[in-house]
This record gives sequence, structure tokens and C-alpha cells, in this order.
Amino acid sequence: MQIDGNTEGGRNAVRSIWMVSREYHGLAGAGGVKDVCRQLAEALARHGRASVSVVMPRYGFMDADRLGFSLEQIGDKSGVIGGRRYEHVFEVDMDYTAEERREIVAVWRKEINGVAVVLIEAERFAAKRGVYTYTEEEAKEAAWQRRGEGHYDYFAMNILLQKAALDLMILLEARPDVIHCQDGHAAVLPAMMRENSGYRHYFHRTGAVVTIHNAGLGYHQEVGDLAFAHAVTDLPLRVVMKARLGGSFDPFIVASDYAVLNTVSENYGRELQQTPDDARTGWLGHALLKRGVTLAGVTNGIDPASFDPTQPRRLGLTAGYDVLAGDLVGKQQCKAALLDRIAARGPWDEVRQFGGLSAATDAPLLTFIGRLTTQKGVDVLIEAAGELLLADGSWQLLVFGSGAPEFELQLEQLATLGPGQGRVCFLQGYDPVLANSVYAAGDFFLIPSRYEPCGLTDYIAQLLGNLPIVHRVGGLVKVLDGETGFSYGDNTPAALTAAILQALETHRREPETIRSMQRGAVKHILQRHTWEKVMEAYVGLYQQAMRMCCRER
Repeated sequence: MQIDGNTEGGRNAVRSIWMVSREYHGLAGAGGVKDVCRQLAEALARHGRASVSVVMPRYGFMDADRLGFSLEQIGDKSGVIGGRRYEHVFEVDMDYTAEERREIVAVWRKEINGVAVVLIEAERFAAKRGVYTYTEEEAKEAAWQRRGEGHYDYFAMNILLQKAALDLMILLEARPDVIHCQDGHAAVLPAMMRENSGYRHYFHRTGAVVTIHNAGLGYHQEVGDLAFAHAVTDLPLRVVMKARLGGSFDPFIVASDYAVLNTVSENYGRELQQTPDDARTGWLGHALLKRGVTLAGVTNGIDPASFDPTQPRRLGLTAGYDVLAGDLVGKQQCKAALLDRIAARGPWDEVRQFGGLSAATDAPLLTFIGRLTTQKGVDVLIEAAGELLLADGSWQLLVFGSGAPEFELQLEQLATLGPGQGRVCFLQGYDPVLANSVYAAGDFFLIPSRYEPCGLTDYIAQLLGNLPIVHRVGGLVKVLDGETGFSYGDNTPAALTAAILQALETHRREPETIRSMQRGAVKHILQRHTWEKVMEAYVGLYQQAMRMCCRER
């Protein structure tokens, strides 16, 4: 297994990059991390910037054999993991507070579009059927595994992944220039790499970058049991105690002494360190600032080819169309096909339908795709929809997603009771191909998030000719009001209602303005937000990380 690509190069050349992530698009994902990790990795590999390897868990819902992965002969022992015997495994130290322990892991590998993707096989990962939370199936098996709640051993899962990744690099004699840690799930790695004697000498020339995808409360992957954090990470107690935020051991705080930290948009980084909005993070941004750490902001990019409506078969669309050329006949056909499918009530795969919509394609279709949470502003959306049903009768609303049970119930009632009947449809669940159809069918895409580190759904909607209506916060400031979509400032149902009414009025009275905005949105992405352009900013962070570790050239 050869996946380290060190070669001769310039003084600041980044030749070998390893990423550690809990998500990767096409394999396992729950949010934007999966898209960023894969698209950045492939962009770096595609343009020959470096050899790129990604390490992630092999969850129980992933069939590695069927996915085309091969077992690697790493480790000189055999062992049983998840009921299967593996001829080659190695051990990872995973001590508990009162117990010295080791866990065995095996390694799968597959090259995907120039990126070496490595799956860590371990009992902890194999037992999980959701990336971060328990599934409905698991909830039926044990009452304590409540659907939607995080795994009880989340911190141990994270540490096992990070230690296994470091151990694997040593076993392979791979010495990357940079290890890129994706979010709090991988953010302890730089500290372990620098402080633990088993790692610090080997990796003394390796830099680290930690990307904060979401700094909100509940996303840090912190742990309140400091003794357990000390034991399982093997970090010196002084390091554990120094890395506290709100009394808990915080991965982002501990990373700040050993890595370059960035967020996924410039504006989100500013909000965290310069505004009271940082209260939503437990004051992480301000705590980092007190430590002398300024967060770099790199707005996420997107691969336009992955959401190109001129290639309808790749996206599962009824017809193709070209937003830039103003050829939207196929988009209307996509809208008609989805409305017909809703009228027929499917059939749907893993999706439940509540309510229905008119088959009239001339009625503007408002759309929402995402997690049904307060962060995503779903409560604001529901209240605004109630107001709009009484104020304007020209539109329809399609909501697609799942999440908090109270929001699911409210959306079900909105779609099936009162004035929402026949005008509101709630599709509960998720299906990526169906999501493409919703993006393509929609006229306007609602993003009423309370906070949004970057946002990727606005990109996807724009590429498919669905103009975003966004709360002007975090990374959503990249949607330019009146040019590439619509935006509003106050996080209230009234402000969202006003923005929607403005969009509907423009749609009704100035259709050519809408067409111009659709074209402008795609042009803006192509000019500023492709991964080819964003990649260069990350290369700069990698070079900064290499300088930070005082590497001799």
C-alpha cells in the first residue's frame, strides 16, 4: 500500500496531504463536511498539487467489499472485528480511566478519482448504523439508543480514528507534509501528534490544519470527563487542563496550540471573533482570540460539474436545461414531473409524503431541503409559511428533510390541515436523487438559518436555477441581494415573509429580472467559488502549517 507521494520540490511545496474525517461524499455523510472533504481532496489530486489520502471509519452501514475496497496487509496479527476474522490487524492504545486497553483495527483501501481513501475497520465503527446518531432501527433494538441522539462513545470513536490514522502513517512510513483535520471529530490529532512520545518525533516535520465546519454548541465534540480525556488521548494532564472551555475538554481549544485553524467562510470567522453571535458557540471564537489565535476564513467551494443540469442523467433529472444560456424549458419539465409525482404520492424510497401540491407549473414553487432544526431556522420558516398562506395565494411550498420530531409534526399539520392543504407538501426523509429533483423543480430556495458557517445548498440551488432566499448571516452573505438571490437581515418570520413576497412580486412582474439573476448566480459561482479557486487558499494554509512546525527545507 503506497500512498505517500513525497518528491523533490520547491521550498514551500506541499507534496503529501492526509485528511482525517468522519464523512466523505458517496460513502458516509450527514452534512457539508462530506462534500468539502471529497471535493477539496479531488481538486488537489486532479491538479497535481499533492498526493492526497483520506482516512475515515468503516461504519456498519457500509459494505466495503461491495464498494470496491480491498483489505490491506497491515499488521502482523489476526483478529475478529464485527464477527469477521481479519488476517492482518494492528492494535491502538485506548486506555480508560481505570483500565489499560487496546483495540484492534484493520484497513481497507480504494483509489477514488486520484484520492487514496482508507477505511478504518474497528468494532466501535462496525456497530454503528448512523454516522453520528442512532437510527430508528437501532432504537428498536435497545431503548437507550434513542433515534437521533448521539452515540454514547462518540469521544472514544473520534480518538480511535485519529490514533489509528497516526499509527497507520507510521506503519506505512508515510511522512505527510500536512494532516488536514476535518471538524471537531479530528481536532485532537495535532495535540497528540506533538505531545505524545509515540508520535512527536516521527511527525516533527508534519504540519496540521483544523477546519471548523460548525462551531455551534453541540458540534465541538467536547467531553466533560477530564480524567477520561486524559486517559484515552494520552495527552499530558497540563494540556488537558489548559484546553478547557466551559469546564469541558474542547478539541478546538486544544488544537489551537498545534495547528492552523480555519472556518468555512470569512464572515463566519468574523462573527465568531468579533460579534456577540459567538455566544452560540460557548464563546469559542473569543476564547481562541484570547489565546492569540485568529481564525482564517476560507469560503467553501463547489464542483459545478457535479450539479450540471445539462447532464440530466447524472443527476436523475427528467430533462436537461442550461441556466447560463437561458434555456429553461427542461427545468419546467422537471417541475411538471415532480408535481405529477407528488400528485401520485410517489412512489418514494425511504420518504413519507404529507400533503400535496397543485400540478400548475406557473405557480412559483418555494423549496427547502435540510435538517429540521432550530439552527436551520425551521421554526421561522413554519411561522412565515403560516403568515404567507393568508397573505398571498400564488405560491406553493415543498419541504424535504427530517429532524426534530416537533418540527416534523408541525410541518405535517401545515401540509394537511387548514389553508396549507393542496399548497404545502412535506416529504419526510432524505434521498439525494430526489433532492436533485427538488432543486431543479424549485423557483426559490429558502435558507432561514439562524447561523450558517458557509452553506452549500445555496450553491446547488443556484446551479440548478433555483434562486436562494437567505438570512444574511455567516457564509450566506455570498448570496448577493437582488443579483444572485434575495436576502434579509432580521432573523424573524416577518423578515422572511417580506423577502419571499419581494421575490414573488419580482417573479410576477419582472420575469426577465429573474432570468438575469439565475444567470448571474451561476456566473458568480464559476468566477469565485469553484474548488479550483478555493483550493489555492487551502494550499496557503498548508504552507503556513508547515512553517508553524518549524520544518527545515
